[in-house]
Order: sequence, then structure tokens, then C-alpha cells
Amino acid sequence: MPSSLSPAALSEIVEMALSDHISFTQISAQHGVTPDEIKAIMGTQLKPGSYRAWRKRVRDFGDRREHYK
Repeated sequence: MPSSLSPAALSEIVEMALSDHISFTQISAQHGVTPDEIKAIMGTQLKPGSYRAWRKRVRDFGDRREHYK
């Protein structure tokens, strides 16, 4: 996880990643983090159960939609 991110940037990344309307590509373009770094940030910022539910939702939507996250 990039250590140069401010708490406000981390909060914004989490908020954007939780949105179903913002892709990992858009988050990467705005904050300069990779999809793997986004997942790591989410893992540290969310409770374990919330993180698992988010990952499941991203995977399920990705299987159903051609262009998601």
C-alpha cells in the first residue's frame, strides 16, 4: 500500500471502491494506485467481514457484467 496517501485520500479510495459505478481504472487514474493496492487498502480499512462481502460483490458483478471494476 502506498505510504504517501493521506487519510483523506484513503477515505476517498474506500468510498470510490465501495461504489458500484466507479471502476478500478478510474480510481487508479485519479490516485495512482493499482487494483492490487486498492484491494490491500480495502483489506486494511474495512472490517474482515465487510472486506469479504465487498470482494464477493466485486467478483459476482464482474462475472455478470463484461465491464465492471
